[in-house]
Formats: sequence, C-alpha cells, structure tokens
Amino acid sequence: MTAPTILDDFLFDIYPYICLAILLLGSLIRFDREPYSWKSDSSQTLRLRQLRMGSNLFHYGVLIVILGHFVGFLMPEAIVLRLMSPTEHMLLAMVIGGIAGLIAIIGMSVLIHRRLADVRIRGNSRRWDIAIVVMLWLQLALGIATVPVSAQHMGGAQFERLVAYVQTVVYFQGGGAAILQGIPWVYKAHILLGFTIFLVSPFTRMVHIWSGVGSIAYLFRPYQLVRKDTRAANPMK
Repeated sequence: MTAPTILDDFLFDIYPYICLAILLLGSLIRFDREPYSWKSDSSQTLRLRQLRMGSNLFHYGVLIVILGHFVGFLMPEAIVLRLMSPTEHMLLAMVIGGIAGLIAIIGMSVLIHRRLADVRIRGNSRRWDIAIVVMLWLQLALGIATVPVSAQHMGGAQFERLVAYVQTVVYFQGGGAAILQGIPWVYKAHILLGFTIFLVSPFTRMVHIWSGVGSIAYLFRPYQLVRKDTRAANPMK
C-alpha cells in the first residue's frame, strides 16, 4: 500500500472538517440573519401531482439510505461482529442501500424532470435549486454504482476499511487518507461529493433539513392544553 499524497491528505483528512464546519456555522448564521429564507421553497402550487410522487419516492428512499449509513458505519465494531460477519454486514448494506438508493434516484429523476421541463417551475428556480438536485442525483448514482463494485469484493475487508474511514472522521482520529489507499475511485468520489453537499447546504434550500431533524423534538413536547371557549354560547360570561 502506497503512502497518501498531500492531495489525498487534504481531500480525505482536512476537507471533510472544512465542509462540516461550514455546514454548522453557515446554518447558524443563516438562521440568525435570514430566518425567512429558511425554507424548502416548495413549488407545490405550480404542479402538484408530479411533485407528490417524486418527493415521496425521494424522501422515503433517502431517509432509509441516511439511516443505513449512520447505523452501518457508526455502530461499534464489537456490536456488529456479535450480530453478523463482515460479509453479512456488507451484503446487508448492498441490498438495503441499493434498493433504497434506486427508489430515491427514481424520485429525484422525476423531480429534476419536473423542474426543468415545466417552464413556470424552471422560471421560478434559482441556479442553486437546479445545482443541488443534480448534485443529489449524482450522489445517489455514485452510491448505486458502488454496489456492483462491492459485489466483486464479498470478503468484507474493503467494506470494513470504509467503515474505519468514516469513524476516523466522526471520532476525530485522523489518518483516514491512508485507510483509503487502494480503494476504487467510485467510493472516493461518493465520499467527496457527499461532503461537498454538506459544504453548500447552508447556501441552498437544503438547509431546511435541520428543521426536519428538529421536528423530532415534537415527540417529547408536553401535551397541549386546550380550553373550551364558552363565550359564544353564553355572551354574558
């Protein structure tokens, strides 16, 4: 295994933290300075049917993909090995991620066609609106492309290296570039584009994802007290 180059060190050890820092700080600054821009800029009123189908397919599929990435890459190795072998872990990720990715990319294809083919929607779209959906489509395509590549290495060792890399970034361990030496380009492109999407999110409609995460708090909020207004029934009160 060759040593990582200076470019590798930057792209896979430093660049991820630049992206994550801008994601966090940029989102906080935007929420503070431009709270009324914190929205998804829905075009529902312009064309509903295609939006409903494409949005549902994309969101259901991508939520499974994201959840699978969190569980598959961040679950402690000791727990994973108690549940399954590295090969089974890899196969599970390929099957669930592949199916969910296909559902999501079909939905995103519908949304892109809707945005570009409808003159009114295209006219109401900013450049970043189009750029971000194309970036998401490419990211899903790269993720799906990793499935046949992974199928050629069913031993699980390559997948475990990818898990180790993600954990070095999340746990601030460093040395991730060395772990990725010899890994096929499609995985590296998938990683870099994923962090780039984090980088640009505070400047696009993608920022509304934070609201979706924040909505989980509603599950733990206290019950709402509702008092009946009887003044209409008895004006004397």
